[in-house]
Amino acid sequence: MSVTICQSMGFVVSALGIGGIIASTCMDQWSTQDLYNNPVTAVFNYQGLWRTCVRESSGFTECRGYFTILGLPAMFQAVRALMIVGIVLGILGLLVCIFALKCIRIGNMEDSAKANMTLTSGIMFIVAGLCAITGVSVFANMLVTNFWMSTANMYQGMQNVQNRYTFGSALFVGWVAGGLALVGGIMMCLACRGLIPEESRYKAVSYNASGRNISYRTGPYKVGSGYDPETKARKDAGYEEAGRSEDGRRSYPSKYDYV
Repeated sequence: MSVTICQSMGFVVSALGIGGIIASTCMDQWSTQDLYNNPVTAVFNYQGLWRTCVRESSGFTECRGYFTILGLPAMFQAVRALMIVGIVLGILGLLVCIFALKCIRIGNMEDSAKANMTLTSGIMFIVAGLCAITGVSVFANMLVTNFWMSTANMYQGMQNVQNRYTFGSALFVGWVAGGLALVGGIMMCLACRGLIPEESRYKAVSYNASGRNISYRTGPYKVGSGYDPETKARKDAGYEEAGRSEDGRRSYPSKYDYV
């Protein structure tokens, strides 16, 4: 019962994590404009992985997608790739995990097959969670670097007005979702140990005769020689019967009998 609960909870937690990863990837608030030095502004900028948006004080929002791929930074494209890989692995893991649930019976599937499928889905969830956490952390590192560079330039008087960007809500969603997928994958791996049958996979099979209850035993082979005592006794008995005559007297063979 505990194995079923652990497997079901792992599936639910992993599903929530994968859903959060998808939501985080589609959100536009990966980086938001820092309003520390300018709390009152008519324009508010925020950016995502796929487009950048501008929201005015009147409530009008305009978004524009990135119409270039080669013009984007390499780390930015790496973050995109990590998030997409995490989503693909998470969806595949969910499909495998559905068929591996112990509460669902499909044909004559054995527990060993369900254990292997559970372990596979757990590994997929763990890798998906790590991809999401890594992608979000790389993007956060980019934001921190650009923020302090912009701050240094502002204090040095090189630029009077420069927009600084800080963490958006999508980053926190991605961190939490990646953690949930990672925890769900670990729970699936733990549930795999309980699904493996305790008895050995290879069972001894005894063969009996169909008509009788006979057990066959194998023993050491004996190499027979021509001078065994039993064989010699049988030969002697044959000569004695042949050597007796009709009247009961014993007759000895002559040398002409061997010709």
